[in-house]
Formats: sequence, structure tokens, C-alpha cells
Amino acid sequence: MSLLNLENLTATYGVSQALFGVDLTMEEGEVTALMGRNGMGKTTTVKAICRMIASEGGLSLDGQDLHGLPSHRVARMGVGLVPEGRRCFADLTVRENLIAAARPGDWTLETVFQLFPRLGEREGQRAVSLSGGEQQMLAIGRALMTNPRLLILDEATEGLAPIVRQEIWAALRKLRSETSVAILLIDKSLAELSAVSDKAVILERGKTVWSGPMAELGNDITERYVGV
Repeated sequence: MSLLNLENLTATYGVSQALFGVDLTMEEGEVTALMGRNGMGKTTTVKAICRMIASEGGLSLDGQDLHGLPSHRVARMGVGLVPEGRRCFADLTVRENLIAAARPGDWTLETVFQLFPRLGEREGQRAVSLSGGEQQMLAIGRALMTNPRLLILDEATEGLAPIVRQEIWAALRKLRSETSVAILLIDKSLAELSAVSDKAVILERGKTVWSGPMAELGNDITERYVGV
């Protein structure tokens, strides 16, 4: 049984349909790149998984149907989200942000600080005083503190300085090699996605148009569906 399964998933914003048939499966410990040009339904797919938008079709986590569940129930089932735009609690300290949604498991303040030493150095600082890269590390650390089975990162390196981007990609490679958490990644860096992902799913106008091992993703496919 797959950890995450989406089958012919459709979704709407009010009366406007945004997804027209997304198919995606993920196994325990697998890293999947969710790809496609801007506006093709990647973030909407994430919102459907996290129950932030109405949807129909197959949507299950470890065999349990997610339809009808509120977002907090999905989070407690083991879905950790690093949303686009970070959304840290600005007036809380780094420590307070991390423990706000913490659940028992391997991920603790100590292990998060080992993954991102900068956060340990700034444990008592308010999130609003951190750099953009540090806030992104905090958002990832906060999601890990929920001890998820599935970690979703929506544009986790967008707009960050190259050196910070590399720190985050290094952390993701470490998560892949040293943990069993499954990771769903949305990012614009094809080179970095290719280096860390096991497989890719490409969306075009709200529908899955290609899926398979990352090693089989050729230039013809990326130029057709991902390139500008």
C-alpha cells in the first residue's frame, strides 16, 4: 500500500475548477518532485492534500481517505507542510516556533538544531528578526517537529541567496539518506531536484501529464512541460 495516493484528483476554488485529474503515488521514504510551469496546479495539489481546498477523486494517506477531514487532522496523521512564503510566527522566538506544533518522535529541538545549526545559535531570537534563509530553515524545522511521515515543501528555496539554498538542499539530501520520511518537493531548480528526487510528477493545466523515475526524465519532456 502506498503512503500517499492521488487518483484522478480534481479540485475547485468556489465555482472555478483548478485541478482536472492529478495522479500521484508516493512510498515511504521516497522523494518526489512535483513539477510544471507556474499556474499549472502544483500548489493547488498541495492544498488538496492538506485539505485546504475542496476536491474530489482518490486522495488517501496510508489507505485512509482524506476527504472530509479538517487540515489539523491531516497534520496529525503525519503530513508536515512547509508552505510557500514560510509563514513563521513573527513575534515568537525560534524555540517557540519550533515547539508550537511539536509532537513526540525523533525530531526534537536538539535534532533540528543539528540539521540547522543557525537555528540553535538564534534560539531566543524572534522570527521577525531572522533573515529570509533562516526563516525558511525555521519553517522546515517547525514542520519536522511534528514528526511527519510525509514532508511537503512548496518552493522551499525560492528567493534565497545561493549559499543558503545550498544549505537547504544539503539538509534535504541528509533527510533522504538518513530518515524514512517521504518528501514531496516543489522547486524551480531542475538540477537540484534531479540530484535529490527519486521520481517526478509533471502537471500541465491541472492534470498529470508525465510521471516516472527522475532518471528517465529527458530534455524533451522538461522542455515541453517545464521550460519557459
